[in-house]
Amino acid sequence: MDKTNWTSVSHFVLLGISTNPEEQIPLFLLFLFMYAINISGNFVIIALIISSPRLHTPMYLFLSNLALADICFTTTTVPKMLQNIFSPTKTISYIGCLSQTYFFLCFAALENFLLAVMAYDRYIAICHPFRYSMILTRMLCTQMLAICHVLAHLHAMLHTVLMGRLNFCEDNKISHFFCDLYPLMKISCSSTHLNTLMVHTEGVLVINGALTFIIISYVCIILAVLRIPSSTGKRRAFSTCGSHLTVVAIFYGTITWVYVRPLSSYSVAKARIVTVMYTVVTPMLNPFIYSLRNGDVKGAFNRWINKIRTPSLQ
Repeated sequence: MDKTNWTSVSHFVLLGISTNPEEQIPLFLLFLFMYAINISGNFVIIALIISSPRLHTPMYLFLSNLALADICFTTTTVPKMLQNIFSPTKTISYIGCLSQTYFFLCFAALENFLLAVMAYDRYIAICHPFRYSMILTRMLCTQMLAICHVLAHLHAMLHTVLMGRLNFCEDNKISHFFCDLYPLMKISCSSTHLNTLMVHTEGVLVINGALTFIIISYVCIILAVLRIPSSTGKRRAFSTCGSHLTVVAIFYGTITWVYVRPLSSYSVAKARIVTVMYTVVTPMLNPFIYSLRNGDVKGAFNRWINKIRTPSLQ
């Protein structure tokens, strides 16, 4: 396209999930409900882990960080989407759009790395149970969490800087509910070759690297569990991994469908629905997945409820 048609875009228009006026109120109520469940559920998980000494272990340290990442992840996109549903302009500033892209990518990558670290925790717990506390020391856990945060910010910074290089046409309408990479590249007037290259190399490496690490960890776990003579022991070992595997399947299944594909075959309409799964639904379900299948969390929750009830009964 001729450079004379390029304009300096000061804002974008987020069209959202649907432009049908009759669907706006149901969508607002649905996403407000899911956002409230996500925030309250993950805050409860964090509060339980902090207040219960029995949960002061590496596994729950990583889980509390995952819960915090989930809160930040959805807060990056959902409040703005709720605001835009009833906004006549549905705009977001250029800087606001890039900021949203940065934090969205950062917390998505952080969740990606945390799931890999949690798989390593399960590997040590099942394959080396007697050396668990010696291997996963507080220092090592802190270092792994720090590396996860640093890598997540570097990943987000790379793609946000590349996005800032792009020029945009007069058509500044984004057919999405937030500033995601592919929808922004779709409306760019300049070459997106480098951006696409980075998504398909560095981006895929970040996703597939963590996923490969998780798969290798679980292959080792399965081999170790199969050597356990009793069926009860096998069942107990697998039950400690069920919650994590459920979250891994939902998160990587949806995020791979959206990003591990050529830009030319990317469908904004289909991607909007799938994106809702890993940006809103999965963070909302995580507290239930980890609490319903985890006796320690359920026990801590029951003790917490009993403490609240006891003063009121006196």
